[in-house]
Amino acid sequence: MIDTAVATTIYFKGLVTTAGLIIAIGAQNAFLLGQALRRQYHWPIALLCCFFDIALISLGVAGMGLLITRSPLMLQIVSWGGIVFLSGYGALALRAAFDPGVLRAAESGPQTLKAALLTTVAVTLLNPHAWLDTVVLLGGIGGRYALDERMIFVAGCVTASIVWFCGLAAGAKWLAPLFKKPLAWRVLDVLIAAMMWTIAGLLLVDTLALG
Repeated sequence: MIDTAVATTIYFKGLVTTAGLIIAIGAQNAFLLGQALRRQYHWPIALLCCFFDIALISLGVAGMGLLITRSPLMLQIVSWGGIVFLSGYGALALRAAFDPGVLRAAESGPQTLKAALLTTVAVTLLNPHAWLDTVVLLGGIGGRYALDERMIFVAGCVTASIVWFCGLAAGAKWLAPLFKKPLAWRVLDVLIAAMMWTIAGLLLVDTLALG
């Protein structure tokens, strides 16, 4: 039987660590934010983001994080896939910012639920930072606990993930009035493009350093 104080400490360690990793606006969060502002498939996207976080964190705590860090080939494959995808997505965001034909909110994102979910899969699984944060880092921290303590750590991580992604999906409506102006969408798309290319650039530097 785990002491209540110990269990609480482990739970909040998982919650706070995960919150610190996922709150920074990255590729996954930027995509969800854009869709939430458009009120377009944002809840299915948020739920899928939660599912992947739960799955990846659980895999990491179960030991997959150690496997990935010991496989240079796997790191190279994931990294180059991420570089290509993020660069392409950044180009599409920049096109949306300057092409009047795709500027309107209703036309800027994926036009079907399937396309939106596939894009969510891509910005999650083709982003090595998502693997490093969830599988490697959180998996490395949680993997040091005993089995029953790991479950408590994962519960804390999952709580942070659900609160963040669902909060982002629900809270974007408060920003919606601002984005009634075309200029606001232009600025958002330019920022998303810059973010995607920055992440891709950092991945490229890291991948070349790995050799």
